[in-house]
Amino acid sequence: MHIFYTPDINSNTYSLSEEESKHCIRVLRLQKGDSLNLVDGRGGFYDAVVDDPHPKRTSLKILSRYDEFGKRNHYLHIAVAPTKNIERFEWFLEKATEIGIDEITPLICERSERKDLKTDRLNKVITSAVKQSIKAYHPKLNEPLRFKDFIASACSTHKFIAHCIDSEKFSLKDKIVLNSNYLVVIGPEGDFSPMELTIATDAGYLPIGLGSSRLRTETAALEVCFEVNFLNR
Repeated sequence: MHIFYTPDINSNTYSLSEEESKHCIRVLRLQKGDSLNLVDGRGGFYDAVVDDPHPKRTSLKILSRYDEFGKRNHYLHIAVAPTKNIERFEWFLEKATEIGIDEITPLICERSERKDLKTDRLNKVITSAVKQSIKAYHPKLNEPLRFKDFIASACSTHKFIAHCIDSEKFSLKDKIVLNSNYLVVIGPEGDFSPMELTIATDAGYLPIGLGSSRLRTETAALEVCFEVNFLNR
């Protein structure tokens, strides 16, 4: 199955970009009449065929469309501090997309070691994972926000903060309400500061732990992603 990401599709025909056309014709060697599939990132999944196999502007004919393809019964937003090693953060984005996530916000915290991101590159990582895992929904990647600003503005039905500070914490599986909207915040390598934890809990975030092991930032975020999807399965 050959999948192409086509967010601007709006008719029964579509022309691939020069980059995608080259991949379609030169790499995959598709010819006129060959089948392929498209996803628009908004839940649309399309059956299509190559109409004109031009290496710079391949034209496609849409045969059928399926709405809300693979739609899940919940919405997951993870706000996580980017790791110092950007490859670890990219790994999280890739795997979370494959498992199932709707929105990601990079957090700039007191102890953050990385405060700059190239979101264009990160979105390419997400798009590649969307195509690889046959997802019709493209996760939304927000621009980085400072922790205080995010906590003050973010809205969700159920809000959690995962941390390692020695204080009362709950298990996510015991507090999650199925088929709902969730927002989980994950701190940097040095964890949240006590002040940040106070700010979040005062704003209604429920403190949670992720087991007895000390997890890396990207592992903790992926654990949350897996657990939420597993519980709602």
